[in-house]
Amino acid sequence: MKVAIQNNDKEISVEVAEKLKELLQAAEIEIDPTNPDILITIGGDGTLLSGFHRYAHQLDTLRFIGVHTGRLGFYTDWREYELESLVESLKNDDGQYVAYPLLDVSVVYEGDRQENNFLALNESTIQKKGGTLVSDVFINEDHFERFRGDGICVSTPTGSTGYNKSVGGAVLHPSLEALQMAEIASINNRVFRTLSSPLVIAKDEEIVIKSSEAQELVLTLDHITTTETDVKEIHMKIAEESVRFARYRHMHFWNRVSDAFIGDRYQ
Repeated sequence: MKVAIQNNDKEISVEVAEKLKELLQAAEIEIDPTNPDILITIGGDGTLLSGFHRYAHQLDTLRFIGVHTGRLGFYTDWREYELESLVESLKNDDGQYVAYPLLDVSVVYEGDRQENNFLALNESTIQKKGGTLVSDVFINEDHFERFRGDGICVSTPTGSTGYNKSVGGAVLHPSLEALQMAEIASINNRVFRTLSSPLVIAKDEEIVIKSSEAQELVLTLDHITTTETDVKEIHMKIAEESVRFARYRHMHFWNRVSDAFIGDRYQ
């Protein structure tokens, strides 16, 4: 087995990374940042997202493990004081994992410019730079609505507890193969009308955002922001690839949700 480590720059994360390296070396587990079998991220969900995008080209052979050194994370199964147990689990690893769906984003441009393809673990948002986004929303080939507002957020089940939730989206169990579209500050009155509700899309469907004219859009992919010019349409669907987490113990998803957003209800 070969392991890579990625940590944020907080002092505690740096210290935990150094300790983990010592434990891995003592256990004769190879540290290989180039072609690892497992990537261990140390920090929070943001650190794991950074690691995901760094190694996105190796998803077919890579599994992820998250160690959190601060607030509760949905992707981080281990705490900084459990490193010895983590290394022991690595020594007894049998290749097990749990896989979750990813978001495939394709941007089609005006003219003969080649389309761009991206992957997102949590979500992608679309907003118009410096103005109101006006776009037609299709589900597959069928026109669904004309959207006017600040933007559109499309999330994976694992990303449903993030930005999606903050704009009124539902929390989906990560085992569901589905996408969710949530509106960001849509304009609704007697002239303009949208569904004004989150929409859950089946795994064999795709969301297509089309513009009547080429636009300059701000596109986010998890924590990454890019400005795309001359955009004709954007296609979003469940990716053929998936993200795989090495899971050595069961962490109940709904307990994570309760702990993160509700806390101790009896205090």
